[in-house]
Amino acid sequence: MSPTSLNEASLELQIMSDLTGVPVADIRGAGSGVREFPVPYDAGWIIGSAEDYDRSLGLDVVQLVEFLQKTQPKVVEGLRFDQDGPSRDQFLQRLSNAIMQQGVIKVLRKGVQHQQFHVDLYYPTPTPGNTTAETNFRANRFIVTRQLRYSTEETQRALDLAVFINGLPVFTFELKNTITSQTVSDAMQQYRASRPPSERLFRFGTCIAHFAVDDQAVHFTTKLAGKSTWFLPFNKGDNDGSGNPPNPDGIKTDYLWKQVFTRESLANILESFVQQVEERDEETGKKRKKIVFPRYHQIDVVRRLLADAASRGAGQRYLIQHSAGSGKSNSIAWLAQQLVELQHDQRATFDSVIVVTDRRILDTQINNTIKAMSASTWMIGHADRSGDLRKLITEGKRIIITTVQKFPFIVNDIGDTHRDRTFAVIIDEAHSSQGGRASSQMNAALGAAEIDEHDESTDEDQINALIENRKMLENASYFAFTATPKQRTLELFGEKRPDGQFAPFHTYSMKQAIDEGFILDVLKNYTPISSYYRLVKTIDDDPEFDVRKAGKELRTYVESDPTTIERKAKIIVDHFAGQTGKIDGQARAMVATQSIRRAIDYWQAINRELATRGNPWKTIVAFTGEHDIDGIGAGQTEYTLNGFPSADIPKKMKESPYRMLIVADKFLTGYDEPLLQTMYVDKTLSGVKAVQALSRLNRSHPGKKETFILDFANDPEQIVHSFQPYYKTTMLAAKTDPNKLHDMKARLDDADVYQDRLVVDFVDQYLAEAPRPELDAMLDICVTGYKALDEDEQISFKGTAKAFVRTYNFLSQILPWGNADWERLSIFLTFLTPRLPAPKGDESSISEDILAAIDLDSYRAEQKKTLDLILQDDDAQLENPDPTGIGGKPEPEYDRLSSILQTFNEIFADANFTDHDRVARQMSGPVMDALVSDVQLRQIAGTTDEQNQRIAFADALDRMVNANWQDNYEVLLRLGDDPNFRDAFGTWMFRIWQNRIATSR
Repeated sequence: MSPTSLNEASLELQIMSDLTGVPVADIRGAGSGVREFPVPYDAGWIIGSAEDYDRSLGLDVVQLVEFLQKTQPKVVEGLRFDQDGPSRDQFLQRLSNAIMQQGVIKVLRKGVQHQQFHVDLYYPTPTPGNTTAETNFRANRFIVTRQLRYSTEETQRALDLAVFINGLPVFTFELKNTITSQTVSDAMQQYRASRPPSERLFRFGTCIAHFAVDDQAVHFTTKLAGKSTWFLPFNKGDNDGSGNPPNPDGIKTDYLWKQVFTRESLANILESFVQQVEERDEETGKKRKKIVFPRYHQIDVVRRLLADAASRGAGQRYLIQHSAGSGKSNSIAWLAQQLVELQHDQRATFDSVIVVTDRRILDTQINNTIKAMSASTWMIGHADRSGDLRKLITEGKRIIITTVQKFPFIVNDIGDTHRDRTFAVIIDEAHSSQGGRASSQMNAALGAAEIDEHDESTDEDQINALIENRKMLENASYFAFTATPKQRTLELFGEKRPDGQFAPFHTYSMKQAIDEGFILDVLKNYTPISSYYRLVKTIDDDPEFDVRKAGKELRTYVESDPTTIERKAKIIVDHFAGQTGKIDGQARAMVATQSIRRAIDYWQAINRELATRGNPWKTIVAFTGEHDIDGIGAGQTEYTLNGFPSADIPKKMKESPYRMLIVADKFLTGYDEPLLQTMYVDKTLSGVKAVQALSRLNRSHPGKKETFILDFANDPEQIVHSFQPYYKTTMLAAKTDPNKLHDMKARLDDADVYQDRLVVDFVDQYLAEAPRPELDAMLDICVTGYKALDEDEQISFKGTAKAFVRTYNFLSQILPWGNADWERLSIFLTFLTPRLPAPKGDESSISEDILAAIDLDSYRAEQKKTLDLILQDDDAQLENPDPTGIGGKPEPEYDRLSSILQTFNEIFADANFTDHDRVARQMSGPVMDALVSDVQLRQIAGTTDEQNQRIAFADALDRMVNANWQDNYEVLLRLGDDPNFRDAFGTWMFRIWQNRIATSR
């Protein structure tokens, strides 16, 4: 008895055996010729023969002819290609050329036209009860061939395995064995180095995909490109990480051939997942083809969702936690098109599939993805404006795509009765697009019944109808995708476990995506930038201020100061100058700022710094609305500053010479640009917003090996705390207690701002479409009552009112019962809250007084050690916040301005300042302002060359420094004693003056 063989050949034979049902010993002795279906018929595969493969045509001719003879005998007879001769050769060449030109995917799906005949080359999966289609499908020949010699030049080169369908090639395999110290990495390298794309079998489109496999892991590529070939993982994941879990029944990777490559599974992939698409490069205008092939988690989630929906019907909720950059758009597209065809109890499970995305940038992407994946594009509609959704549903469109921003306008026009229809609602980034009012409008729209204008319904009937319309509909299933599920998202869509926790239906974690190299770990190369300040008092008096408010005002003042922004802009440009060679010279950067005003300031400062250096890079600033900008003018928009429409920003960022995108909030979510490699953060971030913002960098791209974050504003520990809940599976500890609404209502009632009768009257009048003055009068009575409260009571009332509306909007969707008093109060507070003025203590600001009494004496930014922030390898459990925990205003603590400044300077300064910091600010501040305002200098700048400008500027600078010698004493000493300093100082000041003049015109 010989010991078991554990070499590479043994893995090859085991795969063959598992696919065909033929024992390993019989496979070893198999010869050439056509094999009929094996007796065991477990997986239904046929053993192919390497000798049957025609290397010049790229076809298994023997199996192809056998398929055609059994399925289309009249075609075979008419074209006479069941025998050698010109007719057969012409058809085979025609077929081979069609594969080369159109791709094997299209040829399998569509067949080919040859002379007067249409030749089918694959029969799709039959619908239930269609016996003819069932017979045709079973006639498909799924063939696996080992040691396939493919080359016409190097005739002994052989693949480990090749897969054919009806003689047409679809997959190739290179196998390795970890026991003999070769891994999947060696298989990938073999494809890159030894499988040239010039060979017929390896040309793009001739095969669907090429798999590198060992006993531990699987990777694949759809395009061989020599050394630059890019492989993607096709693994199940282990403990929310990379790789595959231990398999108690065999080899870790046998799911590939035992589950994915069964006849039925592979047919489903071919018919409903894989797609050859054509993309146009916006910059060059060139078109390129690519094959989209699903990764394991995408196949898995779509099939699990379909199976559950088919067995349970409409009315279910599913939460899918898939990492950013994991291919959600494709997963959504595959799910949408297959939900359309899904059957439950011998009828369509869903009449319409509605895809809702919160990300306006991805709206078009998802729309295009679904259209590219669907063979029946007539079924797809796009709801862009009011009236579209109703019209598309009426027209029988099966897939309707819209955005959550557009949805509230669209739902207003839906008036048909929809209770007898079923809907699948796919929500992209569910934590945003399924919030409160938007979700209740969606539920109301899809479940709305037409209202008879003559129906004498009571106010109570209308309230009950509103309550019912808020609820998650029994005739709709919700499929919610998100990378960062919040507490309410988990409770609304998650699966409730026996222990009371809520968990996602399916997870593809951030950890797995990073481990597999599919996205990059943005917490590596994280560099904090510490800022040091020194403020001085500029008045003789020493007034008192609230310490808490003063500290906040001082920090805002320092961070908004032009000197501070100029210094940071220099750091940004200095750092990015060392990064632009990354990604083959295509690296891009984002600057995240605290506000729109700050974003524009940074845009100006970075542009000045680039101009000073003569750097050709360009920047883009992104914001909403119109803003007045000193030195530029009023009513400035993205278009006036950038010089092109807002819609072109994503496209422009791909083009040279644009390198930096400067933002406040816009583009921090929903913007996927793989060339983004560095982010400069001067914005406080926490929680989901921190994860979303920093994850703009994580998209992979050939040549992109790392990312960099320079952070001026956040503590590294806070960033880790924000990312940790979303690193692996996120769960919710327990559901929201509806009794909290009783508690909040009691607190609001006790405040005596309104009376119960007034709330009822207001809502009744509102539902009866009473004139607005009548409603305003009732609200004004309550505003008067609110103003009579003291400051703490105002804070408590207004905060509790907002929390009540927010919590009710959420709970009303999931509670099986309704409460008319809650519904009325929610409607009333929705209109009252915006009318309530800010609490008394918030009406006054200390800004004007304190900022008039201080000045920034020195500022310095120091780059700290670059860190790799580490996340814990644990599932996260979120706790539901208590909505009743509305705090009051903290008790003010007053102190003298001098003491406040001393404390501030101790926190934000160190002992390394020198007078150079103050002098530099003085020179580039007041002195430079005076030089820029000099009328004679401005005239010279517009009429003379640079040499004459420098002469005139040097004279003016000397006059200015000498005239203010007491403020500039140190500069005067250095100018007199150090000629090198004099030259450098003069050049530096001249460049600043030039840029200020240029930007002020």
